[in-house]
Amino acid sequence: MQNLRDLYLAELRDLYSAERQLIKALPRMADNAANSDLKEAFTAHLDQTKEHVLRLETILEALNVGLDGKRCAGMAGLIEETDALLQEQPPEDVLDAGLVAKAQRIEHYEMAVYGTVRSYALALGENDHAAILQQTLDDEVHTDKLLTLLAESSVNAGASATHRTGDAAAD
Repeated sequence: MQNLRDLYLAELRDLYSAERQLIKALPRMADNAANSDLKEAFTAHLDQTKEHVLRLETILEALNVGLDGKRCAGMAGLIEETDALLQEQPPEDVLDAGLVAKAQRIEHYEMAVYGTVRSYALALGENDHAAILQQTLDDEVHTDKLLTLLAESSVNAGASATHRTGDAAAD
């Protein structure tokens, strides 16, 4: 890696790997969510993530760069944490709250990287790419806000009620 263009290409390929890993993880998250709105949010984000992959393919193909690169270790770690939560098998309401937390970690990771590569695109004069990357960044911000709304409006309250019920049973 010798210059900003090399770094830009590496980050785009990393994002491509991250999004493809997420396409495999989101169905597990949706299948395990008990809250119907959360399940729907994961399913909708799966469709959106598939569009993100297509956008990245468009950019990489325009740059005449192959799609294969290193596996995104950051996303792999976030998905591993999500899988560990699923293996814990907490009560449904607690699992939903945990799934929101894990999904928001993923969204924040993606927002950070998309913001960075958009800035690289602008610095490199790749304004068309920057616009595409901004569109995806906007999608990620929207999903994060939706997850916050779900957590604050229903999911966290359900998990809190499970906690109070568990405390009463222990007394």
